[in-house]
Amino acid sequence: MVMTKPIERILPDLMPRPPRRSVAVAVGDVVVGGGNPVVVQSMTNTDTADIDATVSQVEALARAGSEIVRITVDRDEAAAAVPHIRDRLMVRGCNVPLVGDFHYIGHTLLKTHPAAAEALAKYRINPGNVGFGEKRDRQFAEMIEIALRHEKPVRIGVNWGSLDNDLLTRLMDENAKSAAPRNAREVTREAIIQSALLSATRAEELGLGRDRIILSAKVSQVQDLIAVYADLAGRSDHALHLGLTEAGMGSKGIVASSAGMAVLLQAGIGDTIRVSLTPEPGGDRTREVQVAQELLQSMGLRTFVPVVAACPGCGRTTSTVFQELARDIQDFIRVEMPEWRSRYPGVEGMNVAVMGCIVNGPGESKHADIGISLPGTGESPAAPVFIDGKKAMTLRGPTIAADFKQLVIDYIERRFGSTPA
Repeated sequence: MVMTKPIERILPDLMPRPPRRSVAVAVGDVVVGGGNPVVVQSMTNTDTADIDATVSQVEALARAGSEIVRITVDRDEAAAAVPHIRDRLMVRGCNVPLVGDFHYIGHTLLKTHPAAAEALAKYRINPGNVGFGEKRDRQFAEMIEIALRHEKPVRIGVNWGSLDNDLLTRLMDENAKSAAPRNAREVTREAIIQSALLSATRAEELGLGRDRIILSAKVSQVQDLIAVYADLAGRSDHALHLGLTEAGMGSKGIVASSAGMAVLLQAGIGDTIRVSLTPEPGGDRTREVQVAQELLQSMGLRTFVPVVAACPGCGRTTSTVFQELARDIQDFIRVEMPEWRSRYPGVEGMNVAVMGCIVNGPGESKHADIGISLPGTGESPAAPVFIDGKKAMTLRGPTIAADFKQLVIDYIERRFGSTPA
C-alpha cells in the first residue's frame, strides 16, 4: 500500500513545534524558560553536611555539564554546611547555582540558617510535605517570605509519592459523586496539577512574581509524565522542570526518562530537565548529566559535545579495532570537553565518524568533519581518512588507531583553535 498523505497529517502530534513561551526565571547566572535553551540539572547524593564530599561531587557534576546542581538540606548540620560549600566551589572557580532541596522542616532551616538561605540560588519546596493541617499554609508562606527577602526563585516541586493527601481525598470524593467519574489514575494526575497550580497562585499572592517560580510535577511512569505535563503546560505559563522520579537504574532509567521527556520536548514543553538515574553500585553520578545532554543533543535541541558516529558492527566487521577506536575517541572527547569549551569555541558541533568496513564507511566518513573507514573482514589493511568531505590520506599498519586519534586532535586545533593576532 502506497502512503500518499504527507507525514504532517499522519503524525501531527509528533511534528516539532515552536517552544512553549514560558516566563523566564533567573537561577543564579542561568536563565530557565523564556525561550532559552533547555537547561540540564542534576542532584548530589552525598551527605550535605560532609562538605568535602559534597564540594567534590558538585564540582564533578558541573564539570560534566550540569548547569544547576541540587543538594539535600534536611537538617541543621546540612544547612550550616551550605555557605561553606558555596564558598569552596567559588574558590575553585565553580560558580554553578546550588538549589536547596527542602522537605518537612525547610521553613525552620531557612529561618535558623540565613547564611544558607543567602548562599542558595533557589529553593525547592514540596507542597505535599511543607506542612500538614493548619500548619501547611503558614509554613509554605514562611518559605516564600524568606525567598522574597533574599530575592531567590523557588521550584514548587510536586511528587506523586508525597502528594497532598487532603487535596487528593477531596478530588476523589468529588469524582465519586460525579455523573461521569474518571478512574483513580486520572484523578491523581489532576491532584498533582492542582497542587502545583494552587501553590503557585498562593506564592504569587504572597508577592513572589512568576519570574521567580518554576513548577514540576514528578511521576514515575512515562504515560503519566506525558499526560501531566501536557495538561500543566496548557494551564500555565510558568517555567517547567521535567523529569521522572525514581526513573530506575541503567538502561531502564535511561529509556524511560528519554521516552517520556522526548515526547514533551518535541512538543515544545519543558525548560529544564533532570534524568534521575539510580547509580550502579560504585557508579559515577555524572552519568545522569551525560544522558540528559545526549537526549537534548540527539533531538537537535542543544549541542554539548562532538558527535562520534560509529557503525554497530556485523559479520563484515569481525575486528574490534573500530569499536575500540570509537570508544577511545568518544571517551577522549568527553574528558577533554570541559577545557575545550574555552580553548576551542564551536568544537561541540564537530562530527567524527569511526566506521568498520567499506559498505557505509567512506560515505559516513565524508559526511563527518573527520572520519575513518577501517578495514572489514577480507578488506585490504588500509583505512582511508576523510577530512571536510574529501579523502585526505590512507592510514596503514599497526598504529592506525593512534594515528587517527592524533589527526582528530590536529583537526580540532587547526579548525577551532585561537588564531594568533
